[in-house]
Amino acid sequence: MAAMGRIGWTLSAVFIAAAVVGGMVFLSYSNDIDRARSAVANGARIEYAERGDGIPLLSIHGAGGGWDQGLTNVADLVGSGFRVVAPSRFGYLGTPIPADTSPAAQADAHVALLSELEIDKAVVVGVSAGARSAIELALRYPDKVSALVLIVPGTYAPESPVMLEGSRGSTFAFWLVNTGADFAWWATEKIAPSVLERASAQDRNRVMATIRSVEPLSRRFPGINIDSAPDLRRLPLEKIAAPTLVVSAQDDLFNTLPAAQFAARSIPGAKLVVYDTGGHLLVGQGGKAKKVVSDFLAQTGTMQPFGSGAGNSVRPTAPAPTALLTRS
Repeated sequence: MAAMGRIGWTLSAVFIAAAVVGGMVFLSYSNDIDRARSAVANGARIEYAERGDGIPLLSIHGAGGGWDQGLTNVADLVGSGFRVVAPSRFGYLGTPIPADTSPAAQADAHVALLSELEIDKAVVVGVSAGARSAIELALRYPDKVSALVLIVPGTYAPESPVMLEGSRGSTFAFWLVNTGADFAWWATEKIAPSVLERASAQDRNRVMATIRSVEPLSRRFPGINIDSAPDLRRLPLEKIAAPTLVVSAQDDLFNTLPAAQFAARSIPGAKLVVYDTGGHLLVGQGGKAKKVVSDFLAQTGTMQPFGSGAGNSVRPTAPAPTALLTRS
C-alpha cells in the first residue's frame, strides 16, 4: 500500500509539473500573440496602401507622413518587382492613437498588418522617425525581416541626439505642425521649388512629392506630436540579424548623422553611406541613393543589381488607402 501511495504521489507530481509547464508555454504563447496584437486592441484600424507585385517591402514613413509618404519614399528608391506595403503609423491619417504609442508597439502593429496580408517576410525600409519602429521590428521579429534599410534615421545616438525642436531645420516645421497650419504648409510648397533649382528634375519631383504628402498637415498633427517627443534610448542593436544599410547626410539639419553612425557601428555587418550634401531629403542624391539601395538588396539576394532592369522606377497613381480592421 505504501508503494502504491508513493506511485500515486509521483504521478500526481508529474501531472502537476506537466500542467505547470503547459501553463507556462501557453502563457508565453499568449504573451507573444498579445504583443503582436497590442497595437490593434480596442478595434484600432491600421490604414495602409499597396503598390506593385513581387518581393514584399514594408515602407515605414517618417514624421509628417502617412501611407502616401510611404509610397513616395520608395517610388524612386527601388524599382519594379516589389509589393510595397505602406501603413500609416499611429496618429497619421486614418490610423488612431492606441494607449501604447511606443516604437515597440508600432512594430507589433507592423507585424500584425503583415500577418493579415499573409506576408511571412519583407524588406523593411524605415525613413526618419519611421526608422524607430523598423529597428524594433528587426529586434522583436527577426524572422520577419529579410533586409533592413534605414534612411536618415531619427534614432538613438549616445552623445549627439537627433534634434527635433531644437534644430534650425525643425523649429519652423514644428511651429507649422503645432498651429495646424495647412495654409502655411501649402505656401511653403509653392515657395520650395525655387530652393530646388539646382537639383535634377527627378530629385525635384521626389522632394515635391514628399512635401505634398504632408498635406493636409492637420490630419497628421497627432502623429507628428508623438514623433516630436520620442522616448529614445539605447536598444540592443548588436542583436539585429538582418542585413542592414544605413544612409544619411553630413548637412542634415535634423542631425541624423550621429544616429546613423551609431546604428551602423552597432549592427553587425551594417553598411553606412554618408553624403556630404543633400539634407534630410537627400536632395541631389536620389540617383546615387537608388544605386546604393539596389546594390545592397542585390547583395542580400533580394533583387537584381542596379542597371539590370530592376532599377526602373514605377510611378503608379497612388491607390486609395485601406483601413484594416484588426482583431483583438
